[in-house]
Amino acid sequence: MKNIKLSALQENEKTIVHVGHVRVGDGFCVIAGPCSVENEKQTIETAEAVKEGGANMLRGGAFKPRTSPYAFQGLGLKGLKILKKAREETGLPIVTEVIDTRDVPWVAEYADVLQIGARNMQNFSLLKEVGKTQKPVLLKRGMNSTIEEWLNCAEYILDGGNPDVILCERGIRTFETYTRNTLDISAVPALKELTHLPVIIDPSHACGRVSLIPSLSFAAVASGADGLMIEVHVNPLEAICDKEQALTPAQFGTMMEKIRVLHQFVSDSL
Repeated sequence: MKNIKLSALQENEKTIVHVGHVRVGDGFCVIAGPCSVENEKQTIETAEAVKEGGANMLRGGAFKPRTSPYAFQGLGLKGLKILKKAREETGLPIVTEVIDTRDVPWVAEYADVLQIGARNMQNFSLLKEVGKTQKPVLLKRGMNSTIEEWLNCAEYILDGGNPDVILCERGIRTFETYTRNTLDISAVPALKELTHLPVIIDPSHACGRVSLIPSLSFAAVASGADGLMIEVHVNPLEAICDKEQALTPAQFGTMMEKIRVLHQFVSDSL
């Protein structure tokens, strides 16, 4: 693969993506929050809970590309305004998905990080558009995509003039049906060989099961990932979207205590 930007830095150099006070790629970053912004109370309560648990950024979907056209599609602009208020209340930077080229400029007014979801990984028009912005981009791996295809999509953003790209492995589609997807943990060390960009793991979408999220998160730390993206909801049983993979604040807090210990151990060992 001929890289335009990915191999441009000198050996052993890596990109640090600055998001407010957070340095993604330097230490271990945790992005947490609900799959969807449902209302102001739910979002702010979740934001306060994940901050207390140790999250560095808040995730939340205002636009939701769904398999079914009849499923909840998100609150749109109202959702973005709720996320803005959550940031004002907690100080957590906001990560939210943009799904349409027409929406990029004004979503960027609210978001601190623009997320490109798995379904849009190869939406080249959208990649070019976010490449023109000055906002960091979190690029999720497509469910049927190879690492080379994924990196070429990152190239579209980098070539557009935006150097701040975060890669997110969220599981790929295999023949296995017990989990929602299959987490490709080998992607982390592979990407560390191929690119200078930071790499995080989304275990929530990878497995789709609350019981498996902690183990996959620990594996992400051990593999050398730069962070995690976790779904947390104040009341998962009432969540509109992805309730099966949303941790409670208590579960998130317990997991984070172990992650801090494990990350320190891995850092000291290396």
